[in-house]
Amino acid sequence: MEEPGEPGEAAWSGRGEAAVGGLGLLELAVASGVAVWATWATLLMPGFRQVPLRLQVVEAYKQGLRPAVGYELNPWLLCLSNYRAWRAGYHGKVAFLKKDLWKVNLSDCYNVMVFLAPSVKPPLAAKLLAELPDEARVVAGRFPFPSWTPSSSLGEGLEKVWAYDMKEVRRAAQSSAEGSPV
Repeated sequence: MEEPGEPGEAAWSGRGEAAVGGLGLLELAVASGVAVWATWATLLMPGFRQVPLRLQVVEAYKQGLRPAVGYELNPWLLCLSNYRAWRAGYHGKVAFLKKDLWKVNLSDCYNVMVFLAPSVKPPLAAKLLAELPDEARVVAGRFPFPSWTPSSSLGEGLEKVWAYDMKEVRRAAQSSAEGSPV
Protein backbone atom coordinates (compact mmCIF):
# COMPACT_ATOMS: atom_id res chain seq x y z
CA MET A 1 0.00 0.00 0.00
CA GLU A 2 1.29 3.48 -0.88
CA GLU A 3 2.01 6.07 1.79
CA PRO A 4 0.06 9.36 1.66
CA GLY A 5 1.75 11.79 -0.69
CA GLU A 6 3.23 9.03 -2.83
CA PRO A 7 3.07 9.45 -6.63
CA GLY A 8 0.00 7.85 -8.12
CA GLU A 9 -2.19 8.56 -5.09
CA ALA A 10 -5.49 10.24 -5.96
CA ALA A 11 -5.73 13.75 -4.57
CA TRP A 12 -9.11 13.05 -3.03
CA SER A 13 -8.31 9.67 -1.52
CA GLY A 14 -7.86 11.21 1.93
CA ARG A 15 -11.59 12.01 2.05
CA GLY A 16 -12.72 8.48 1.38
CA GLU A 17 -15.74 7.52 -0.68
CA ALA A 18 -18.32 9.45 1.42
CA ALA A 19 -21.07 11.42 -0.33
CA VAL A 20 -20.89 15.21 -0.44
CA GLY A 21 -22.47 16.49 2.76
CA GLY A 22 -24.48 19.60 3.51
CA LEU A 23 -21.41 21.78 3.90
CA GLY A 24 -20.10 20.56 0.53
CA LEU A 25 -23.41 21.39 -1.15
CA LEU A 26 -23.39 24.83 0.47
CA GLU A 27 -19.85 25.45 -0.79
CA LEU A 28 -20.86 24.36 -4.28
CA ALA A 29 -23.93 26.62 -4.25
CA VAL A 30 -21.93 29.64 -3.06
CA ALA A 31 -19.21 29.04 -5.65
CA SER A 32 -21.82 28.71 -8.42
CA GLY A 33 -23.56 31.89 -7.28
CA VAL A 34 -20.29 33.81 -7.24
CA ALA A 35 -19.47 32.57 -10.75
CA VAL A 36 -22.88 33.63 -12.08
CA TRP A 37 -22.65 37.03 -10.37
CA ALA A 38 -19.11 37.58 -11.72
CA THR A 39 -20.29 36.80 -15.24
CA TRP A 40 -23.25 39.15 -14.84
CA ALA A 41 -21.14 41.95 -13.34
CA THR A 42 -18.42 41.83 -15.97
CA LEU A 43 -20.31 41.01 -19.16
CA LEU A 44 -23.97 41.95 -18.90
CA MET A 45 -24.50 44.62 -16.24
CA PRO A 46 -22.37 47.33 -17.91
CA GLY A 47 -24.54 47.10 -21.03
CA PHE A 48 -27.75 47.42 -19.00
CA ARG A 49 -26.50 50.57 -17.31
CA GLN A 50 -25.45 52.16 -20.59
CA VAL A 51 -28.65 51.78 -22.63
CA PRO A 52 -29.64 55.34 -23.54
CA LEU A 53 -32.91 56.27 -21.86
CA ARG A 54 -34.22 57.76 -25.09
CA LEU A 55 -34.18 54.31 -26.67
CA GLN A 56 -36.34 52.53 -24.14
CA VAL A 57 -39.71 51.30 -25.32
CA VAL A 58 -41.36 52.84 -22.24
CA GLU A 59 -39.86 56.20 -23.13
CA ALA A 60 -41.17 55.85 -26.69
CA TYR A 61 -44.64 55.21 -25.29
CA LYS A 62 -44.35 58.27 -23.01
CA GLN A 63 -43.50 60.36 -26.09
CA GLY A 64 -46.71 59.23 -27.79
CA LEU A 65 -45.34 56.58 -30.13
CA ARG A 66 -47.92 53.81 -30.51
CA PRO A 67 -47.69 50.89 -30.55
CA ALA A 68 -44.52 50.60 -28.44
CA VAL A 69 -43.07 47.14 -29.02
CA GLY A 70 -39.63 45.72 -28.31
CA TYR A 71 -38.18 42.56 -29.85
CA GLU A 72 -35.65 40.51 -27.92
CA LEU A 73 -34.40 36.93 -28.12
CA ASN A 74 -32.35 36.92 -24.91
CA PRO A 75 -34.71 35.63 -22.18
CA TRP A 76 -32.85 37.55 -19.44
CA LEU A 77 -33.18 40.88 -21.26
CA LEU A 78 -36.80 40.10 -22.11
CA CYS A 79 -37.58 39.40 -18.46
CA LEU A 80 -35.73 42.54 -17.34
CA SER A 81 -37.59 44.67 -19.89
CA ASN A 82 -40.99 43.36 -18.81
CA TYR A 83 -40.09 43.91 -15.15
CA ARG A 84 -38.97 47.50 -15.78
CA ALA A 85 -42.17 48.24 -17.72
CA TRP A 86 -44.28 46.76 -14.90
CA ARG A 87 -42.34 48.70 -12.25
CA ALA A 88 -42.80 51.94 -14.22
CA GLY A 89 -46.56 51.34 -14.46
CA TYR A 90 -46.66 50.53 -18.18
CA HIS A 91 -47.52 46.83 -18.05
CA GLY A 92 -50.08 46.17 -20.80
CA LYS A 93 -49.31 49.49 -22.50
CA VAL A 94 -45.97 48.45 -23.98
CA ALA A 95 -44.97 45.02 -25.24
CA PHE A 96 -41.73 43.11 -25.30
CA LEU A 97 -41.89 40.09 -27.58
CA LYS A 98 -39.52 37.16 -27.88
CA LYS A 99 -39.10 37.42 -31.63
CA ASP A 100 -36.20 37.57 -34.02
CA LEU A 101 -35.88 41.08 -35.45
CA TRP A 102 -34.62 39.56 -38.71
CA LYS A 103 -37.86 37.59 -39.14
CA VAL A 104 -40.32 40.32 -38.11
CA ASN A 105 -42.04 42.27 -40.90
CA LEU A 106 -41.45 45.97 -40.21
CA SER A 107 -43.51 47.34 -43.12
CA ASP A 108 -46.14 48.84 -40.81
CA CYS A 109 -43.63 50.47 -38.43
CA TYR A 110 -43.15 54.21 -38.53
CA ASN A 111 -40.78 54.65 -35.58
CA VAL A 112 -37.95 52.16 -35.15
CA MET A 113 -35.34 52.36 -32.41
CA VAL A 114 -32.30 50.11 -32.55
CA PHE A 115 -29.54 49.44 -30.06
CA LEU A 116 -27.23 47.03 -31.86
CA ALA A 117 -23.52 46.50 -32.45
CA PRO A 118 -21.82 48.15 -35.45
CA SER A 119 -21.30 44.80 -37.20
CA VAL A 120 -25.07 44.32 -37.42
CA LYS A 121 -25.85 47.75 -38.87
CA PRO A 122 -25.10 47.07 -42.59
CA PRO A 123 -27.44 44.05 -42.91
CA LEU A 124 -30.03 45.82 -40.75
CA ALA A 125 -29.81 48.87 -43.02
CA ALA A 126 -30.70 46.68 -46.00
CA LYS A 127 -33.68 45.17 -44.13
CA LEU A 128 -34.96 48.60 -43.05
CA LEU A 129 -34.59 50.02 -46.57
CA ALA A 130 -36.53 47.08 -47.98
CA GLU A 131 -39.36 47.08 -45.42
CA LEU A 132 -39.95 50.51 -43.87
CA PRO A 133 -42.27 53.06 -45.45
CA ASP A 134 -40.89 56.45 -46.59
CA GLU A 135 -42.56 58.15 -43.61
CA ALA A 136 -40.64 56.03 -41.09
CA ARG A 137 -37.95 57.32 -38.78
CA VAL A 138 -35.12 55.16 -37.42
CA VAL A 139 -33.29 56.11 -34.23
CA ALA A 140 -29.97 54.39 -33.54
CA GLY A 141 -28.28 54.42 -30.16
CA ARG A 142 -24.59 54.29 -29.39
CA PHE A 143 -23.54 53.37 -32.96
CA PRO A 144 -24.71 55.17 -36.13
CA PHE A 145 -25.50 53.48 -39.42
CA PRO A 146 -22.19 53.76 -41.29
CA SER A 147 -23.59 54.44 -44.76
CA TRP A 148 -26.52 56.69 -43.77
CA THR A 149 -26.48 60.42 -43.13
CA PRO A 150 -28.52 61.27 -40.03
CA SER A 151 -31.31 63.83 -40.18
CA SER A 152 -30.37 64.82 -36.63
CA SER A 153 -28.44 63.64 -33.60
CA LEU A 154 -28.71 64.26 -29.90
CA GLY A 155 -26.48 63.63 -26.89
CA GLU A 156 -22.81 62.87 -26.42
CA GLY A 157 -20.68 59.77 -25.96
CA LEU A 158 -22.55 56.64 -24.93
CA GLU A 159 -25.79 58.62 -24.69
CA LYS A 160 -25.67 59.80 -28.31
CA VAL A 161 -28.49 58.88 -30.68
CA TRP A 162 -28.86 59.41 -34.43
CA ALA A 163 -32.21 59.90 -36.22
CA TYR A 164 -32.72 58.93 -39.85
CA ASP A 165 -35.75 59.75 -42.00
CA MET A 166 -36.23 56.91 -44.45
CA LYS A 167 -37.29 59.17 -47.33
CA GLU A 168 -33.97 61.04 -47.04
CA VAL A 169 -31.98 57.82 -46.61
CA ARG A 170 -33.56 56.36 -49.76
CA ARG A 171 -32.98 59.57 -51.71
CA ALA A 172 -29.28 59.58 -50.72
CA ALA A 173 -28.92 55.86 -51.53
CA GLN A 174 -30.54 56.37 -54.94
CA SER A 175 -28.32 59.40 -55.69
CA SER A 176 -25.15 57.50 -54.83
CA ALA A 177 -26.30 54.48 -56.89
CA GLU A 178 -27.00 56.70 -59.91
CA GLY A 179 -23.68 58.48 -59.55
CA SER A 180 -21.58 55.35 -59.25
CA PRO A 181 -20.32 53.62 -62.42
CA VAL A 182 -21.75 50.18 -63.07
